Amino acid sequence: MELNRPVIKEEKALVLDYLEHGYPFDEGAMKLPIVQALGIEHLTILELIPKKGMGVRASQEVYIGEGKREEIHHIKGRIGMEKLTGTAKQELPHAIEQVIDQDEKRFIEFFNKAQPLSMRMHQLELIPGFGKKHMWEVLEARKIKPFESFEDLKERVKLLPDPKAAVVKRIMNELEGKEKYHLFTS
Repeated sequence: MELNRPVIKEEKALVLDYLEHGYPFDEGAMKLPIVQALGIEHLTILELIPKKGMGVRASQEVYIGEGKREEIHHIKGRIGMEKLTGTAKQELPHAIEQVIDQDEKRFIEFFNKAQPLSMRMHQLELIPGFGKKHMWEVLEARKIKPFESFEDLKERVKLLPDPKAAVVKRIMNELEGKEKYHLFTS
């Protein structure tokens, strides 16, 4: 039985790699240029087709919404990590970090609102390097006052692994299909 999943639409994406002559392993004379990108809102990995004669560069933000697009002709679809080029794989953690930096409040909200998954497991424990001790410290600190930034989180919760780096690692794991629960990706 197929469940009707809502269609996830991205408005903007960060370019991971631009293949001017398409994939080298594709056969045929009519190879289309390809852009591999990370959707900013839902953190989806996308394959885009640029407009003719339009070049883009890694880390460039491109509009891919319903309105008039400058650089991108159309969205070919979602792709898995296994289809990313070596360059795109190297660029991905930096792009994730860029998304987090641009909207830090969105990711800090996770630490302010994370809930238990079951009697024995809390969402905070799904962050790499976070155990029960860190979870309890975060829960106690956020009762006093919600966290305002990653810096605030690090200052108020002692001996915490770098929370931004831990979120980047978690997102990478989700994109690689290594996680049962998706906290940040769709």
